[in-house]
Amino acid sequence: MENEKVLEVDNLHVSFQTYAGEVKAVRGVSFELKKGDRLGILGLNGAGKSTLLKVIAGVYKPTSGTVTRHGHIAPMIELGAGFDMQYTGAENIFLYGAVLGHSRKFMEEKFDEIVEFSELGKFIDVPLKNYSSGMKARLGFSIATVVRPDILILDEVLSVGDAKFRKKSEKKLVDMMDTGVTVLFVSHNLDQVKRICNKAMILEHGEMKAFGDIDEIAPVYEEMIE
Repeated sequence: MENEKVLEVDNLHVSFQTYAGEVKAVRGVSFELKKGDRLGILGLNGAGKSTLLKVIAGVYKPTSGTVTRHGHIAPMIELGAGFDMQYTGAENIFLYGAVLGHSRKFMEEKFDEIVEFSELGKFIDVPLKNYSSGMKARLGFSIATVVRPDILILDEVLSVGDAKFRKKSEKKLVDMMDTGVTVLFVSHNLDQVKRICNKAMILEHGEMKAFGDIDEIAPVYEEMIE
């Protein structure tokens, strides 16, 4: 159903204790997304973008506030997250698949499709410690998008690798969006965000400064980075 809520974030606060004292990484963020929304999360370094995504993905627990998710979530938050660098690419397909909640049987059925999309060829049998960051990104993206999750979280993963694969990945994202997948997308590439997203948010020092349609938010962000 269109207009069906898939994500609700209510008055979210995230704080960390450091040697210098408490750091408030996210402060009072609230928003909701419906099925098929594609949210671009914008902000300068240290704005709290990755922390917000990690709380939504369940990696971090909020200090206060709530995150309500509806449906299956596939996070791609850090290159190599869920991977073991000592294992081969092939072994990591099953490992990362398990992290995402897929059975071994399912991953066996999807194995050839994943390898073909990743374009890793013979490198699929090489340990990940010998992979470039772009190769790891290709493998992670290929695994995370082998199914149609309800919510797909992407943190800068489309900024790594060659231009050909980035274009191919963008196309796959667009195809997934046509089926109603909801996307949260962090990128410093505003043009890429405008191509992919229909909504955007600007974070600054952990606070949400703006939220709305991408056409309204993009000019505000452009002024910030000039």
